Amino acid sequence: MDNSVVVRFAPSPTGPLHIGGARSALFNWLLARKHGGRMIVRIEDTDLERSSTESEENILNSLLWLGLDWDEGIRKGGDHGPYRQTERLNTYNEAAAKLLETGQAYYCYCTEEELAAQRQACMEKGELPRYLGKCRSLSEEERSRLEAEGRKKVVRFRVPENENVVVRDLVRGNVVFESNGIGDYVIVKSDGIPTYNFAVVLDDALMGVTHVIRGEEHLSNTPRQLLLYDALGLRAPQFAHVSLILGKDRSKMSKRHGSTSIEAYRSQGYLPEALVNFLALLGWSPAGEEEILTLDELVDQFSLDRVAKNPAVFDIDKLNWLNGAYIRKSDVGRITDLAIPFLREAGYVTGEITPDRYEWLKMMVASVQEKLEYVAQITDHVRVYFEDHVKMENEAAAAVLEEPEVGEVMRVFRQKITEAEELTPESARKILKALTKELKLGGKKVYMPLRVALTGQTHGPELFYLIPVLGRDRVLVRLAQTVGLKD
Repeated sequence: MDNSVVVRFAPSPTGPLHIGGARSALFNWLLARKHGGRMIVRIEDTDLERSSTESEENILNSLLWLGLDWDEGIRKGGDHGPYRQTERLNTYNEAAAKLLETGQAYYCYCTEEELAAQRQACMEKGELPRYLGKCRSLSEEERSRLEAEGRKKVVRFRVPENENVVVRDLVRGNVVFESNGIGDYVIVKSDGIPTYNFAVVLDDALMGVTHVIRGEEHLSNTPRQLLLYDALGLRAPQFAHVSLILGKDRSKMSKRHGSTSIEAYRSQGYLPEALVNFLALLGWSPAGEEEILTLDELVDQFSLDRVAKNPAVFDIDKLNWLNGAYIRKSDVGRITDLAIPFLREAGYVTGEITPDRYEWLKMMVASVQEKLEYVAQITDHVRVYFEDHVKMENEAAAAVLEEPEVGEVMRVFRQKITEAEELTPESARKILKALTKELKLGGKKVYMPLRVALTGQTHGPELFYLIPVLGRDRVLVRLAQTVGLKD
C-alpha cells in the first residue's frame, strides 16, 4: 500500500450522520492519512423522496466537527465531479446503454404482482427470493407488445450462470457467492434513476477509488458490484467489510443503547476527539494497551489487519468514561464555552456575559470539570451555586453539623473569610489549611461540616473552588442559614 490509496465516503442524505456511517468515514480517513492518500466525499442522493439538503449539510458538518476533512468532492471540487449522483445521470445512462447493447442487460416489464409471485415461488422451494428471469429472453415482438400496453420497464443486469463470485475481503478473507443465487437485478429503475449497486460501481471506478471500507451489511452487495466491474471492463477496488455495531445486549444497535447520530452527542456536549477515539475502538484495536489515543496516534497505529471480524459493542459507559477523560484534559475556557448554552437553558445564565462574569463562570466550571462525563451534565453539578436556600440532602448530612467541634470550626472559618482580602482558589486553600492547623483537627472534621453548611450535601465541588465561586457574601449568608452564625 502506498500514497496511491484513494478512499471515499459516500453517504445517502436521508438523515443525520449516524454512528455506523461515522465509523466507516473514520476508518477510510485513517487509511488515507496513514498512507498519504486521498479521501473523496460524494453524495448518493438517488433516493429522491427521502434525500434532503438539510441531511447533506448535517452529514458534512458532522464530519468536519469530528476532524475528518477530505481532499476532493462536495464543497471541495476536484477532477472527478460532479459529486452528487443526481448530477451524474448521463454517466449511468451511457453505461446502461452499453450493457443493453452487448446483451449484458435487458429490459424487464414485470409488474409488482408478477415479481411477488416469483418471490413466493422461490420461498416455496426453500430458496432465497430472487428474480427468475421472466423477461430475460423476450423477443422484439413481445417487447413491443408490452410497451404498447404501457408497461413500465426497468433495466436488469444479466447475471452469468453457474459461476462463483469471489470477494477478496481485506478483513474477512475470501468470501464466495454462487451466481445462481443472485438473480438478475435491477440497475436502472423505471424512472431512469440508477440503483445503488450500479451507480456506486461507476462512481468508484471513474473516481479512481482503490479501497472501499464499509459496514458488513454491504457484503452481500459486493458480488453484484464485482459482476458489473467485469461486465464494464472496470478495475474493482479492494474491499474491507467491518463488523456490525451491536448494543451491550448483543442486539442490533438502537436508540435504547444510546443516541445513534453524531449530532445527538455533539448537542449533549461530547467532545469530537473523544467520539473519534471511541469510534476507532468499535471493531479495531490498537497494538498496545493504551486506549486514549489522539487523532495523530490513531493515524500512526491504524491498519486493516487489526480490524475485527466479530461484531463491535457500543458501550455508552465506555464512551462516557473516555469523554470524561478528555474533558478533564481540556482547557477550562473551552469547557466553559460549551457549558454556557446549557447554563442558559437552565436559567442559570441570563443576559450579556461580562468579562468578570465569564471569569466567574470559568471558576465555577473548573470546580466541577473533573466530575463531568459530558458537558450537558453541568447543570446538575452546579445547582448548588444558584439555590437561594441550603437544604439538607438527608439526615446524615444534617447530623454532620451536630458534631461538638462544628461550632468552633464555623466561628474560626467565618472570621477568616471576613478578614480575607480576596477569595480565590489559592487563598481558599490557604484558609482551609490554616483552619486544620489552628484547630488541630483532621481534614474531615473541618471540611465535611463546611461542605454541609455551605451546600447541604456531603459530596460536591472541592471546597477551595466552592468558597470563591459562592463568594464572601453568599458564604456568610449560608453560614447564617445553616449554623446560625451572624454578626
